[in-house]
Amino acid sequence: MPLDSLKSAVPDFAKDLKLNLGSVIGNQDKLSLQQLWGTVLSCAIAARSPRVLRELEPEAKANLSPEAYTAAKSAAAVMAMNNVFYRTRHLLSDPEYGTLRAGLRMNVIGNPGVEKVDFELWSLAVSAINGCGQCLDSHEQVLRKAGVDRETIQEAFKIASVIQAVAVTFDAEAALAAE
Repeated sequence: MPLDSLKSAVPDFAKDLKLNLGSVIGNQDKLSLQQLWGTVLSCAIAARSPRVLRELEPEAKANLSPEAYTAAKSAAAVMAMNNVFYRTRHLLSDPEYGTLRAGLRMNVIGNPGVEKVDFELWSLAVSAINGCGQCLDSHEQVLRKAGVDRETIQEAFKIASVIQAVAVTFDAEAALAAE
């Protein structure tokens, strides 16, 4: 099982990450299977670690319909763009940028090919990794209006935080080993 392989590869100094991987992915009861594995896949892509993506993608693919698999990848892709754009616009001190038309295509948000709630959850998780407060607020509000409780939303960004931490740890270890 790829998750077990990933957990066993976590260095001893990061034992908490190993335990957290097991709890946020392996012992999940707040998210549906599709929500869970779509979150895992979109976050593995957003974390930018080839090793993490290679380890988690097969299990995600096995647990997602082809439509959900594509939608999770789409969430990672469109949010990579949106998170940079909206975070930059928010961080600039000139408020006039907020009045300008974005002019960027993001049709997949309106028609993701899966339940809108699932896509929003994945978009929120990716936005957590990419650090876009405006996108986090926007997706959280859509989810809350759709009746998703805070505990469920928190599960998505818990997954994001653990996957990101594992990715950083693996990439740091690879860099140190290359010296």
